[in-house]
Amino acid sequence: MKIQFNPRALVAAILLFVVLVVLATVGARWGWVRSFLGDTLAVIWVYYVFKTVLRAPVLLLASLAFGVGALVESGQYLVAQMGWRVPNPVLRVVLGSTADWWDVAAYALGGLAVLVIELSGTSRHHAVPR
Repeated sequence: MKIQFNPRALVAAILLFVVLVVLATVGARWGWVRSFLGDTLAVIWVYYVFKTVLRAPVLLLASLAFGVGALVESGQYLVAQMGWRVPNPVLRVVLGSTADWWDVAAYALGGLAVLVIELSGTSRHHAVPR
């Protein structure tokens, strides 16, 4: 793994961020689209944020992105167990407020989506004669 700027990953991260903001605001009443799809896209977004500044194997970055989601979910669980409450409404939307196994499934789906997207792109690059 080494530090290296990737402008294409930055563009992808910015576009995904815009979609996530729309889901978090306008999509507040869209049910599973906001929750499950939003969590899936969040892991993909974290992957592209990492890829913007890190050159590393896809599996490593996808695993780290999944790990960030799992860490957030663990934090939600601990907050609930301790009886704490996040007072900032923006942080409650960004970090979530309820731990749920479906969120972990969405994070895993996001990690798998990254692998499919990146590895299918790799095979296309290798299939084209240079």
